[in-house]
Amino acid sequence: MNHIETMIMTGEPEYNTHFWNAMRGNDSAYEKLQAGRVQNIGTFLLPTAANNKCMAALEQESLFRRIATVIYAYNNEYKLTAKDTDDVAVWVPEGNEIPIYDGMADFTDYDIGFYKAAAFVKLSEDFVNEAAFDMETCLVQRFAKNFGKAEDSAFINGTGHQMPTGILAENSGAEIGHTTSTVTFDDVNKLYFSVKSEYRKNGCWLMNDETALYLRSLKDEHGEYLWRGNADELLGKPVHINNEMPSIGKSTKPIAFGDFSYYWVVARKPISARALTEAFTVHDQIGYLAIEYLDGKLIRPEAIKVIQVAE
Repeated sequence: MNHIETMIMTGEPEYNTHFWNAMRGNDSAYEKLQAGRVQNIGTFLLPTAANNKCMAALEQESLFRRIATVIYAYNNEYKLTAKDTDDVAVWVPEGNEIPIYDGMADFTDYDIGFYKAAAFVKLSEDFVNEAAFDMETCLVQRFAKNFGKAEDSAFINGTGHQMPTGILAENSGAEIGHTTSTVTFDDVNKLYFSVKSEYRKNGCWLMNDETALYLRSLKDEHGEYLWRGNADELLGKPVHINNEMPSIGKSTKPIAFGDFSYYWVVARKPISARALTEAFTVHDQIGYLAIEYLDGKLIRPEAIKVIQVAE
């Protein structure tokens, strides 16, 4: 069954009813959910409506889902190859050949993996059995919050081994735009201009709270703050805060700038979940395991550059 056929099945009202009965601890309901069963791990795809809610919530929780490019590749469970190439726009005299073949072989290949992320939450059985309790909204929001944290952590610091490749990875991560022993506002300017103008156009900054506070505290010789105006912009470009970024220290990369749309988040399978009842019944709780498969990769390393603090 392909993804479209599966989504039709998981969008049926009957699937929705049986799924949430299973989430309330009715194990027999799983027998009616085989169309959404994820092989090898025993979880079941969220009903279509719940999946849509979860994706909307995840977009709010995961910074990279807002600033990166998100691609859905659900029909293939094996490695994919992404190809990046420079686009071309030229003026061609009337009657002349259009040079569409000049860049035919100008591709850079990137392997897209199939990595598993797991989120686990618990609910009290008293809430689960309460008719007025909106279990669907509660679980969807908590799954999204946990997956958002895991995703951003990997998209920044991931090694590419059993997880996505982050922008700070030594191999296939962002390029080093400027190296310094102590970060000054001049270094920030140098990082900005180390990025080509085509990437600066839609560029944004990424740093953690501590680094942002440090930069906001820098003053010139007249005691005037160097970072002036809107706290959410630096040199006219948006500043995004994520505390998975390292603080300023020896051998760190505390500031990134560039066009994050060249980071691809590739979703490989929709979120699936199941209830875990037996292990937690003694505590009057039900556990919920959710799984997603995805990869993340910077397909054009020069599009994002970082400051490297020397040892």
